[in-house]
Amino acid sequence: MAQDDITFRMKPVPRRSHPLQACALFGTLLLAPGVALAQPYDVPPTWGGDIWSRPRLTGDWGGFRDEMAQNGVEFDVDLLSNTQGDISGGRSTGSDAWNNADYTLNLDTGKAGLWPGGFFNVQADSGFGHILYSNVGAIVPVNTAALLPDFGKPNTALMNAMFWQFLSTKFGLFTGKIDTFSLATTEFYGNYNTQFVNAAFAFPMTSAQVPISAFGGGIVGLPTSDITLSAMAIDPSGTPTNNDIGTAFNDGAMVLVNGSITVRPFGLVGHQSAGFAWSDKNRLSLEQDPSNIGRLLLFDTFPRLGNPGPLLTVFLRRFFPGLLVPTEPLNRMDSSWSVSYAFDQYFWQPDRDPKHGVGVFFSFGASDGNPNPIQYSFFGGIGGKGVTAGRPDDSFGVGVAHTVISDEFLPYLRQRLSLGLEQENAFEAYYNAALTKWLSATADFQLIDQGIGKMITAERPYLAYVNTAVVTGVRLRVRF
Repeated sequence: MAQDDITFRMKPVPRRSHPLQACALFGTLLLAPGVALAQPYDVPPTWGGDIWSRPRLTGDWGGFRDEMAQNGVEFDVDLLSNTQGDISGGRSTGSDAWNNADYTLNLDTGKAGLWPGGFFNVQADSGFGHILYSNVGAIVPVNTAALLPDFGKPNTALMNAMFWQFLSTKFGLFTGKIDTFSLATTEFYGNYNTQFVNAAFAFPMTSAQVPISAFGGGIVGLPTSDITLSAMAIDPSGTPTNNDIGTAFNDGAMVLVNGSITVRPFGLVGHQSAGFAWSDKNRLSLEQDPSNIGRLLLFDTFPRLGNPGPLLTVFLRRFFPGLLVPTEPLNRMDSSWSVSYAFDQYFWQPDRDPKHGVGVFFSFGASDGNPNPIQYSFFGGIGGKGVTAGRPDDSFGVGVAHTVISDEFLPYLRQRLSLGLEQENAFEAYYNAALTKWLSATADFQLIDQGIGKMITAERPYLAYVNTAVVTGVRLRVRF
């Protein structure tokens, strides 16, 4: 089986620990559409070349890197640096820089002379610096990379440790610790290294409860070269910093399934996909007695959102200090679900080049609205790749995103303080310039209409309206 024959998508899926339930779930997965995107790594003909043409800054290491690749081993170190500034609006103006160092090891068991169809991928991430989250006051992070590995906290964590085994060119299995972010890249969005920066354009915000990294496993099916079906079950409480497999699935499971198809109207490449997520984890209900608001903000966080708890606790401390002391048992819910649909479609491609041109994209997500804090999400726009003469690796995107917050999310504070908490809107435009094969620079511009419409600061200990934030940024990526 040639490596080039394999390309597929996948997402997350739940299960209980009882044997009969596990068997029933596995049977369901065999019939379900698949989920996110993953693929064996691409290996260039050589890692060498001059400083402008080599794929990595450090080259082929005197030929050793090329020799390793021929034997199925590839090692990468990448540095991503995002400098952002809130130049107007938001809670306060200012600038900060957040950086991520990624370390990746890939092993192709076939090339290594072990057995055919096996692939190992191990990836760790170090995050360091400061994030712009509190300045902007948005619920959705303005920098997706700041979620990794521990949202705004300097840390290093194992993001991915997966083993894939393909039993044929049409069917494969995978297991391990799964970085769900790396499975979400699409034609025009989802890659925070080179595409949109704001998390509202990285994935449907209705997937707020999906862990960023978790233990699990699943299957992928490729009935034709244009259809991908996949499904997986993951630990709903997984985090990048938790490597204790003994605690996986202790509080239920999360199931993600997805199906995607490549279409070619008028010979132009496009993709259509649909997904479903379900979890039986017992979670805090958004419907609580007002006396429980403080505990809800303290305990209920969502992996793919910024944590609005500290911002909202300020309002309680100022206007309702008694609500910081709970008096009623917490209400809970025993399941949650969300669905999504997305498409991208080129409307112009030079010489029918399948990977270059200009196209449109759209994504829609819906959820139960309780315990999921995001009821609906939409985003769409225009993207392009290699459309400038002499710049085949440059890309650009312009998009708008609309995130609808559940009516059940803190209705007491909405009614008493008119905080908004109804929707959050974002506009983003970026241009990513591939300066060399190993160095890219991105100019980014965002307008954020925050979901929390008022604020309190030390200088203004009263409710004040928050103006639309204007955020600019520069992103650099170096591949070593």
